[in-house]
Amino acid sequence: MKAQKNISIWVWITGLALVFLACGCNSKPAKDVAPMMAGAQLYHCPMHHEIVRDEPGTCPICGMDLVAFSSEEKPIADISLNTLLKPANSYVISTIPLVQMEQKNEPMEIEALGTIQYDTREAAVISARVSGRIEKLYVRYTFQDIKKGQKLMEIYSPELLTAQQDLLFLLRNDPGNSSMINAAREKLSLLGMSGTQLQQVMQSQKAALAVSIYSNSNGHIHDALNMTPAMTALPGESILTRELALKEGMYVQKGQALLSVLNPHKLWAVLNIYAGAQNQVKPGSSVLIKAEALPNKILNAKINFIEPFYREGSKTLTVRAYLESNSMNLPVGSQVKASIMYNTGPANWLPEDAVISLGINKLVFKKSGAIFGAHKVETGIKFNGRIQILDGLSAQDTVAANAQFLMDSESFIKLKE
Repeated sequence: MKAQKNISIWVWITGLALVFLACGCNSKPAKDVAPMMAGAQLYHCPMHHEIVRDEPGTCPICGMDLVAFSSEEKPIADISLNTLLKPANSYVISTIPLVQMEQKNEPMEIEALGTIQYDTREAAVISARVSGRIEKLYVRYTFQDIKKGQKLMEIYSPELLTAQQDLLFLLRNDPGNSSMINAAREKLSLLGMSGTQLQQVMQSQKAALAVSIYSNSNGHIHDALNMTPAMTALPGESILTRELALKEGMYVQKGQALLSVLNPHKLWAVLNIYAGAQNQVKPGSSVLIKAEALPNKILNAKINFIEPFYREGSKTLTVRAYLESNSMNLPVGSQVKASIMYNTGPANWLPEDAVISLGINKLVFKKSGAIFGAHKVETGIKFNGRIQILDGLSAQDTVAANAQFLMDSESFIKLKE
């Protein structure tokens, strides 16, 4: 009997406690929205803007600290039920600041890296006019500085020897036959014999066993097949002491290119630009070049040629900027940093923060009434914290100034085309 009485007492106490708890949950009267809107200071959740309180605290949904509305913000009080029921992956409700596209004619520049190389338009090629064997070679290394008229090599040629003997035969046996003598002299000139050499043969009455080949230009000597010499050397080798491919005793063919002479005062900068800047770079564009060899000097140049293909293994396009002069003796092979100048023309711009990249898609949050919708746009270049808008927005459209603020990183954003 006593046990039953104790059980009844515990049941009564438990029921009384449940009643007090239930009353306690509702003991604090619910705050009306209207008084909250008129309060001096209100607080909201940064992630769930529908949570608005008149005192600091935490969000009942995500647990984040509530933040105070700034003087420029106000709680959203005029959102209808239909607006709140919009699909969560298509629309966002927020009081974030707005921006509109700004149309500007922006002078811009594209950064590019490259090297200084010889202007091969100014290259002189030295060829063999007769077949024969190199008897003597007077230049042996690349980058040797030579002068116009300097002797480079001597070639023994049976063909040239025969042509000399024909001329000497005419001079001895038919000196009055001027037409034949002139034809024989002309043949020797075409075979590469200079006027001075020809006079020596006629005066000495002896055929020269070898013909000398002279430089036809001033500059640096290089192998003929290497018109744009590489600026790297083999292990233990200097590019300034690399031997030429030609050697004494080698046999050369008539018309074969033997050497090339490149002018160190006629240079161009070979620059690499990424595909995204291809449409902005045009022939004639001005270029400011700073070389590592001359860090305190700025060189002026112009884009004269854009290669119409991508080089194998490269994702960049190569352009050539011809230097106006090399009065500062810029070394060939110098690394350079260039700024290619161009003008965009009238273009529409937004802050970069207003656009989000989702792979190949770019989107903004366009405002429509009290809500923001994810909206796809086509973008162009980026410059100085802004991004060019090519399509997708009109001049009257307003978008969120910070799109990332509105984007839930755990949600899939449905684009509105």
